[in-house]
Amino acid sequence: MLYPATLESKLGFDKIRELIKQACISPLGQDYVDRVRFSDNHALIDKLLRQTYEFKQIVQYETDFPQSNYIDVREQLSRARVEGLALTEAEFFDLKLALKTIQDCLRFLEKREDDTQFPYLSELAGPVSVDKNLIASLDRIIDDRGLVRDSASPELASIRRRIISEQANLRKRLDTIVRQARQNGWIPDDLNLTVRGGRLVIPIAAEHKRKIKGFVHDESQTGQTVFLEPAEVFDANNEVRELEYAERREIYRILLALTDQIRPHLEGLKRAVGFLGQIDFIRAKAKLAVQLDAGMPMFQNRPVINWTSARHPLLLLSFMKHQAPGEAKSVVPLSIELNEQQRILIISGPNAGGKSVALKTIGLIQYMLQCGLLVPLAEYSDMGVFQNLFIDIGDEQSLENDLSTYSSHLTAMKQFLIGAHKRTLFLIDEFGTGTEPGLGGAVAESILEDLNKSGAYGVINTHYTNLKVFADKTPGLINGAMRFDGEHLEPLYQLEIGRPGSSFAFEIAQKIGLPKGVIDRAKEKLGNQQVNFEKLLKELDIEKRVFSEKNLEISINQRKVAQQLAEYTALKTKLDNEQKQLINDAKQKAKALVQEANQRIESTIREIKENKAERDSTRQVRQELERFEQKELKTEVMTPVEKPRSTELEFETDSGAIGVGSYVRLAGQNAIGEVLALRGKDAEVRIGDLKSNIKLNRLEKVSRKTFKEATDVRDDRPRSQGMDMNEKMLNFSFNLDIRGKRGEEAIGEVDRFFDDALMLGYPELRIVHGKGDGILRTLVRNHLRGYKQVGKMEDEHADRGGAGVTIVKMK
Repeated sequence: MLYPATLESKLGFDKIRELIKQACISPLGQDYVDRVRFSDNHALIDKLLRQTYEFKQIVQYETDFPQSNYIDVREQLSRARVEGLALTEAEFFDLKLALKTIQDCLRFLEKREDDTQFPYLSELAGPVSVDKNLIASLDRIIDDRGLVRDSASPELASIRRRIISEQANLRKRLDTIVRQARQNGWIPDDLNLTVRGGRLVIPIAAEHKRKIKGFVHDESQTGQTVFLEPAEVFDANNEVRELEYAERREIYRILLALTDQIRPHLEGLKRAVGFLGQIDFIRAKAKLAVQLDAGMPMFQNRPVINWTSARHPLLLLSFMKHQAPGEAKSVVPLSIELNEQQRILIISGPNAGGKSVALKTIGLIQYMLQCGLLVPLAEYSDMGVFQNLFIDIGDEQSLENDLSTYSSHLTAMKQFLIGAHKRTLFLIDEFGTGTEPGLGGAVAESILEDLNKSGAYGVINTHYTNLKVFADKTPGLINGAMRFDGEHLEPLYQLEIGRPGSSFAFEIAQKIGLPKGVIDRAKEKLGNQQVNFEKLLKELDIEKRVFSEKNLEISINQRKVAQQLAEYTALKTKLDNEQKQLINDAKQKAKALVQEANQRIESTIREIKENKAERDSTRQVRQELERFEQKELKTEVMTPVEKPRSTELEFETDSGAIGVGSYVRLAGQNAIGEVLALRGKDAEVRIGDLKSNIKLNRLEKVSRKTFKEATDVRDDRPRSQGMDMNEKMLNFSFNLDIRGKRGEEAIGEVDRFFDDALMLGYPELRIVHGKGDGILRTLVRNHLRGYKQVGKMEDEHADRGGAGVTIVKMK
């Protein structure tokens, strides 16, 4: 069931229907577009979607599918049913082209039937066939210009040969007459033979028409030229005319026979033409799907909405049409989930924030799907089937029916409450408006309670706080908000589910320029509770975005740690395996050496015994044994590993005040420098090749000896003694969080943070100090104004902390 009767126009589906019609090639497909209807039959919808999805692949990747001659020949087939009636040459030509297109479509699908590339389109073509002999007969009789061929019958060929011969003789005789008349000056040089009434005639000046005997067939508009048929060619022209009549009779006889030939095939031809119309219709739907980048979602036979990156089709096409070259304007996608636990979504937020567009997007996409159209959302989205689709968008106020705006809304709600059940999807825009807000909100809450009990699914737009609170504490309902840039007061058109949204009424009024006194009095009249509720919503939104960024940063760091741990584990395993392999190799080699040594000792003992301990032989054997020991059992000398020199330096401090020329180091660091100038509480210090302004309370005076030892370190260390710039650059973060710190402690952190940033050349810094009463924010900004390198300080974007974060931009 659909409600109201004007649902298609309210959602914009009438425009979608018109776009599909425009994409059709012939009235055959357009008739199918007119028959598109909303369906809750899952199997039928799935079949229609898969047919369109397969044709989308053809449109995108197959170039040999027929693209023309989708001709509507239904009228010709109806006329062919009448006995004794012959179709004309033009009608047969259209039939011939249409049947060839059908044959080409069938041949295309037959070629790909084996690899089951297009199973649903092949199933559609299953009952369709075209008699090849019939197409051959049409091709044998009708040529490519739509005329009967000379070879259609021997009699026709003979008649046409005689016509050509007689016309040639006739033209030759007339050329002679024209040549003689032109010599006499009766005919201008630029006039030639022409035809009037199917007969060849001579154009001649009116004053000379009696000089040639003949019959005047016509004259020019000015009357200065007449078209004369000379008397001597009367018989020849008559002969040509009689032959033309004979040709016409023979052509009619041939066409009548051909009409009789196709009459037994009319039912099959009717099915084939219907198939051609379906192909035209599905092709038009596929072309629209390509234009919208629409796809086939996960289609469930139950009520469910779990969409990702859904885009309003008409809005998307409008952006494509009016987008200037190089412009990056695009439709903000909508992601939404409705399931058994959260069936009804209550969307709140400011006016012109995108609530109504979101509602129409949901309604139009669901309606398109259940009409068998592919839809513009991510293909991994889940879409279900609803039996009822109810919408209340705009109003149905009517003078004739005595309906006001609120009455029309209540009439719609009555229908919703009567028809709502578990397979119903309802969409309500500006729920409860049109009457006194307190009463309207109460009625709306009661209606919402009953709709929730019915088990229906729905999306409701509202500004009423009582509905937001009701949704927050009622199972089956969930709040949602259209995101809004509270700082610049601009809509973001993004739906966020899980929290209610603020209407930003006071902020928008302030931006428009409404007097401050008026706004303040409005806040007083509204009461603290409502104002604080709106304020809390805004602050929660900001805090959520800040923590979302922090969570993202933490997750990135966790992935890095996990990756490093995996690399460490792999390296350790590799080293352990290599160590075990070395030990095993050493054991094998030692075992071989021991075996060889035992063999040599046994051999030596045996030789000594055999030689009966002769001194020379014994000495020689012992020498060989000693050589084996020195060569094979020699201990390898280990190369000593040089321990890296410690980079830690001990600094000898110096007493006395810091002045120009003093040697100093940064507190807590190894950087040693020389003071070049003093400016109040700041000192200009040269550290290696760098110069920097540093607070005096962050410097320690060191002895000349310490400075000399530090600056005499050679190439293995950078000139900025004791400081690894690469490591500092790697570890430095442009974001400093000082929330919860005392003033003095926070200022110290800011100074160290600022010094490092100056040293590393960062152009922009971010200091998170929180909002609170603004004391820490004021303290930090006043302190930073003492740095001449600071060019500008401003609040962070409202989405990322607003006044709780200071952005520092360097000069």
